[in-house]
Amino acid sequence: MSAELRVEQLRKVFVTGHPPVQKAAIDTVSFTIAAGEIVVLLGPSGCGKTTTLRCVAGLEHPNSGRIVIGGTAYTDPAAGVLVPPRSRNLGMVFQSYAVWPHMTVRQNVTYPLRARKTPRADQARAVQEALALVELAEYADRPVTQLSGGQMQRVALARSMVYHPQILLLDEPLSNLDAQLRLRLRDDLRRIIKRAGLTALYVTHDQTEAVVLGDRIGVMRDGRLLQLDTPREIYNRPADLFVAGFTGATNRIDGRLLRHDADFAIIETRSGERLLARLGSGLQDGAAARVALRPDNVVFAPAGDGPNRFTAHVESQHYQGTQTVYEVTVLGTRIEALEVGSSARWEVGAEVTVALPPEMCWGYGP
Repeated sequence: MSAELRVEQLRKVFVTGHPPVQKAAIDTVSFTIAAGEIVVLLGPSGCGKTTTLRCVAGLEHPNSGRIVIGGTAYTDPAAGVLVPPRSRNLGMVFQSYAVWPHMTVRQNVTYPLRARKTPRADQARAVQEALALVELAEYADRPVTQLSGGQMQRVALARSMVYHPQILLLDEPLSNLDAQLRLRLRDDLRRIIKRAGLTALYVTHDQTEAVVLGDRIGVMRDGRLLQLDTPREIYNRPADLFVAGFTGATNRIDGRLLRHDADFAIIETRSGERLLARLGSGLQDGAAARVALRPDNVVFAPAGDGPNRFTAHVESQHYQGTQTVYEVTVLGTRIEALEVGSSARWEVGAEVTVALPPEMCWGYGP
């Protein structure tokens, strides 16, 4: 049965170099995953997301903190508790398929049940259910070497789910697939995990993957968990400038905070014009401020009146078939603007009116 996962003040320090230097790969990370929930840890390479997952699996030993699964502590260095990986009843899907090439699909999926000495009749039923769930029932007796990469990863997934683990851990399982297979399996993976009723911790650096799969997303940087929230909140209310940038708000507009209320700030930009933005973290009246904005939230030639409407100059145009990315100068800064459509509307050198929706502009301290 799936279980709740609690990670409490987890810290893992590695010692590297000559002379030795301590580096915190995980720095006091805490979060809870409810039974049956999918949480995705998202961040760049080296941010600590895979180390966190490996600590949950028991493959890494943290220096401090606790890992509690279904109300039972499996890792608690202060109390001398460290349950080995084989005794945690966890499923794990790796970047590599990690299937046994000399076995059939059925034999691969049956293996963990045989290792647990599950009765033969129960084995057959559980394997059939797992293969049906990942849509491989008709391939049961085929050698895995005759499968595509996506199918082999489905075998690995079925093998990790067949014994009904408490938690399913997935470490960038789609990264070795080509683009088309990745899209297909990404779309199916959430449905499979939800139908199985599993609690899942998923690690990736791919923002789209995180949004498609996760009930909640945790963004990590330098061993810290910066924000854990729903995909909608992560994308529309990023906690800080890093979360905003990593999830696509790549435009930056510098200025100075003039004043603010409980929700919005007025920022004087380099050009002397004023920009209305949502109030983010680290802002102080009179101090430097930086506004983050997604290219796809820049609106060209908006109709009607409203705040944050400015004249912009088109500096470059990059036609991409179904969309066009423009570089425009506005408010004394060059930013990107993305417009969907199979025709590019604006030529280089054009003067255009753009709107920067205040609710999609986020102001932060520098």
